[in-house]
Amino acid sequence: MRIDLHTHSSVSDGTLAPADLVRAAAGAGLDVVALTDHDNTAGWDAASAALPPGLTLVRGAELSCRWYAVDPPISLHLLGYLFDPAHPELAAALAGVRESREIRAKRMVELLRADGVDVKWDEVEVDAAGGSIGRPHIARALVRLGLVPTVRAAFESEWLGARYRVPKKDLDVFEALALVRAAGGVTVFAHPRATVRGRTVPDELIAELAAAGLDGLEADHEDHSPAEREHVRGLAGDLGLLVTGSSDFHGSNKTVRLGACTTAPDQYERLLAAAS
Repeated sequence: MRIDLHTHSSVSDGTLAPADLVRAAAGAGLDVVALTDHDNTAGWDAASAALPPGLTLVRGAELSCRWYAVDPPISLHLLGYLFDPAHPELAAALAGVRESREIRAKRMVELLRADGVDVKWDEVEVDAAGGSIGRPHIARALVRLGLVPTVRAAFESEWLGARYRVPKKDLDVFEALALVRAAGGVTVFAHPRATVRGRTVPDELIAELAAAGLDGLEADHEDHSPAEREHVRGLAGDLGLLVTGSSDFHGSNKTVRLGACTTAPDQYERLLAAAS
């Protein structure tokens, strides 16, 4: 079995609509694909309706979190799977993060326009196609204006990486973990050792999260070096956590392809068994 447990559609910051994403997953030879849009479950139904024969869909979301015990707080992402999207506290928390994303995006557009960059909010909004608006939508506007060659280049410090970056409200990671568990879901720490993305949390925090009910760690990911992958696997073994691998596919916003990294079938079975 080929199992990819981390992908994004146009409901958040991917470029493929949910229906097109599952068709692409089948075309890539996957047997199982998880749809894990940022703080959003709105693509689940469309993906399910378009699911090709032989492909299993795992419903999930990638929650935007922070560890607030340090100054400045460290950003991290928690993958939630198989939870009840109607759970009131979790649904309210995700709605709050989505609202914060939109407020942040509007402020970033304002800052760009104040410096003479002709990014138009209505064009960014249209590009988001009714999904959660994020920095990639602004990045694509910069590409269309010819100011940067790629979406990745737009995330450099002189653009959306620092100069025009505005913080957003994220969930406390322990709160997010508790909410997903209360909604019957399974939690996996996304790319926990991706030093290429910036600061990472210490192993001691991951041990605390495991004690609080964290189910797994994402080891195989394009942003992990071979040494970082092995470190995550060893830590998962020490803590009794399941291990996943996935592409973190974003369509044309990133170069990684569906199924670039995959999850072992026995670990997938552990994930399914952990859901309530």
